[in-house]
Amino acid sequence: MTQPRNFSLYGAVDLGARQAAAQRQQASPGAGQGTPRSEYVFDVTEATFETDVLERSRTVPVVMDLWAEWCGPCKQLSPVLERLATEAAGAWVLAKVDVDANPQLSAALQVQSIPMVVAVIGGQLVPGFLGALPEAQVRQWLGQVLQVANQLGLPEAGDQPAEGQGNGDAPEAGELPGQDALREPELADAQQAMERGDLDAAAGAFERLLAREAGHPVATVGLAQVNLFRRVNSYDQAQARRDAAAHPADADAQIRVADIEMSLGNAEEAFDRLLGVIRRTSGEDRDKVRLHLVGLFEMFPPRDPRVTKARSTLSSLLF
Repeated sequence: MTQPRNFSLYGAVDLGARQAAAQRQQASPGAGQGTPRSEYVFDVTEATFETDVLERSRTVPVVMDLWAEWCGPCKQLSPVLERLATEAAGAWVLAKVDVDANPQLSAALQVQSIPMVVAVIGGQLVPGFLGALPEAQVRQWLGQVLQVANQLGLPEAGDQPAEGQGNGDAPEAGELPGQDALREPELADAQQAMERGDLDAAAGAFERLLAREAGHPVATVGLAQVNLFRRVNSYDQAQARRDAAAHPADADAQIRVADIEMSLGNAEEAFDRLLGVIRRTSGEDRDKVRLHLVGLFEMFPPRDPRVTKARSTLSSLLF
């Protein structure tokens, strides 16, 4: 198996392919236009995704609110996000996507339920959350988004240079930052290695950064993702699924399929599979699956609702 084309440092959605599709649509007569809501909140369509999300994300984090008119929880969450975007005053901006009106974009983002919130930073996807979370949890997640943005050299609120003043760490307005925008050279090395498909070199770069700065959030997530894809590349996926179906108590077989599900972006399915094994087994097998599950958690921000839910279930199973 070859490395999935949609693998990136901050997510598993092929934003590059989405950008190409948007360029084709913009070149077609009658391409739709997003309707601005405010300076910090605006509608996005498949035609405007490239400019309003991808390009804009290179200078400011773009939070995407995927919603639909018929969705009750969306009507609870959207006003909270819009108010927080206005309150942030440009530290991040809110792009609203009507999933019914933009089915291709929804498919590219693997939308399975709404409301769904994700962020895009520097053209890369940052995992978000599903459902109408309480405002306090939304604020916590937004804090993590700004932390990642800061690691990539994007200016945070209050860090904007005054008019006429330069800032050597941040790009000028409209300028796309290159690899030198990454503050740690190891992150640039890792990104370049992934772009050429060298997962071993990418892992080495992340490991060097973690050896120098233990717990570095971007390197921790990046190394977990690289290791996942290195494992999945070694599997015969069809055989792995047959083995798991035939031997539900086989810890190694279930771990392989959980890895495959994770590589496809199906985090909850992967977590549920491993939690099921923990429920059915004991001893060394149970501990092996537990450690693997905890390792998968490192691919997400600590307060990701999917991780929080899985951790809660794990705790109930163990104690």
